[in-house]
Amino acid sequence: MIEKVLVANRGEIARRVFRTCHDMGIATVAVYSEPDSDAPFVREADEAVPLGGATPAESYLRAERVLEAAIRSGADAVHPGYGFLSEDATFAAAVVDAGLTWIGPPPEVVRRMGSKLEARSLMAAAGVPVLPGQDLTGLDDDEVLAAAETVGWPVLVKASAGGGGRGMRVVRAPEDLLEAAASARREAASAFGDDTVFLERYVEAPRHVEIQVFGDTHGQLVALHERECSLQRRHQKVLEEAPSPVVDPDLRERMSAAAVTAATTLGYVGAGTVEFVLAPTGEFFFLEVNTRLQVEHPVTELVTGLDLVRLQLLVADGHPLPPEALSAPLVGHAIEVRLYAEDPARGFIPTGGRVRRFSVPQQAGIRVDSGIMDGDIVSPNYDPLLAKVIAYGANRDEAILRLRRALRHAAVDGIITNLPLLLAVLDEPDFRAGDLDTHWFDRHPPADLLQASRDEDERAMCALAAALAAQAQARTSASVLPGLPSGWRNNPAQLLRRDYADDDGTVEVGYQLGRAARFQIDGVDRDITVRSATPNGVVLVADGLRRTFSVIADEGQVTVAGSRGSVTLRELPRFPTHTAELAHGSLVAPMPGTVVRTLVAAGDSVTAGTCLVVLEAMKMEHQVVVPVDGVVLELSVQAGQTVSAGDLLVVVQEPAEETAVEAR
Repeated sequence: MIEKVLVANRGEIARRVFRTCHDMGIATVAVYSEPDSDAPFVREADEAVPLGGATPAESYLRAERVLEAAIRSGADAVHPGYGFLSEDATFAAAVVDAGLTWIGPPPEVVRRMGSKLEARSLMAAAGVPVLPGQDLTGLDDDEVLAAAETVGWPVLVKASAGGGGRGMRVVRAPEDLLEAAASARREAASAFGDDTVFLERYVEAPRHVEIQVFGDTHGQLVALHERECSLQRRHQKVLEEAPSPVVDPDLRERMSAAAVTAATTLGYVGAGTVEFVLAPTGEFFFLEVNTRLQVEHPVTELVTGLDLVRLQLLVADGHPLPPEALSAPLVGHAIEVRLYAEDPARGFIPTGGRVRRFSVPQQAGIRVDSGIMDGDIVSPNYDPLLAKVIAYGANRDEAILRLRRALRHAAVDGIITNLPLLLAVLDEPDFRAGDLDTHWFDRHPPADLLQASRDEDERAMCALAAALAAQAQARTSASVLPGLPSGWRNNPAQLLRRDYADDDGTVEVGYQLGRAARFQIDGVDRDITVRSATPNGVVLVADGLRRTFSVIADEGQVTVAGSRGSVTLRELPRFPTHTAELAHGSLVAPMPGTVVRTLVAAGDSVTAGTCLVVLEAMKMEHQVVVPVDGVVLELSVQAGQTVSAGDLLVVVQEPAEETAVEAR
């Protein structure tokens, strides 16, 4: 019987597994890197073992250290979570060989599904629908072109190992194929240590629909319905829901049968996901099998009433699947959004820093699986996922409304997140109609969504609330006459003024409190009544509507949250100081991270669009590209160096205007 589980992971998935373990009376062990030494998941575990190091390669990916931690702590089982070592067949086998219980499918199943080519062959032999494809290993240029003609245009070049969009290229014309294949090979070799690539017919406007499967050691295997996962950026999911808006009972039955066939062919045990591409014609084709619990498993839990982690533990302990799992219902609708530390307005680059406040209102039908708490630091070393917010409703419309309200009242202060984009998606008519595919963000660019969702009046009112909260804070901390009303002055000839800015520009706030109260925003008088103003909250009546704002200010940045969402602003100094400026042509780091490669040296001539430096942040590589032609005057970093946002990387002598530019 499993009595103590080590979770070989971190963040929200570690906390999620601990929660079920503790409910079942099972003791828990965490492993952690140096940056995670005081993280919530470490504090919530019964015991914790340090792995050392800061990056995944120095900590969570060191299989031997993780296994040593399990043995040293007396754990009798290992749960891998997702990511890191979760689909490492060698690690799974080492856990089993050490006499511990592996909470996942058999290591041989993990190994076979680690190769997309092998997985395709197995599924085709089992009668599961598979897209036409061909391995490119050992083929010369003419044979590669001939293979594409056989597969059918357009084609997708795919790496056999790994995932997440690396080693993947869409090719629509023969003249582009050879370079795309060579580029995919290089990227696959760098990312996965395996340059094997293959061709697959590319489906235009596909949906990504997956089936949750579960098997036990008693020969029982069941499909637990589908999840729609089509909303993606950079081949990474952003929003998932169950059931899919377009899957009817007949299609559900056929896809579930195919998924069960796939899992039965593998001799599958435990939780797994069979992923399919769903074409606009209604045809579906095998994509891959994920041999682990998925990030989006909560939506399945909400519509079936099952605890998938509990089922994992029971099955790993040798129990048969219970009756409620063998005939799981499909009731209502659930939607999950992934809250990322990233900036959608700037190409989804990862962000980071200290989270001053994290809160999502507790309300009916809302579940939050998070890895952070107030005061936590988001490290650039790991995946940018902060939390998952999941809404359940009697139908899709109710789930959307509940989720939208929860996100509007959520607060993630101190760092930039994708929260505004998530809200914009939920309001977009095509999304409301269920018109989704994996290219949805190509048709609805994030910049356009964010622009359409901007509420200028809300931004103005938030700036006024920020000014009044700052004024209240000033009076509270005053050493002279602190009892005077906030905003009082003996010469009211001019309004007090505070200016705020964000990426959309500046908001100028003028105010005078007292009997002759006046308010201006961007020079325009406003009819506003202040009901209360404290350093952390402001209540205003504007245009006959009473509105409440919460305010968090720290180090010149202030986040104001109202009923329509939150706004983060920078307070501009009243008396700007002159500081040293960067040399013209300077390219600076757009985010904290690690320098992976430098591709130029001082004296090199470069043309616009040339990649100069490659940074790695939150498991993704980002190219630093020069925007103009020029000559490299200075290279300030080297491979392996850690940089902060704004650090100087390269200075390029430009032929045009002298400006300091941020790396793109």
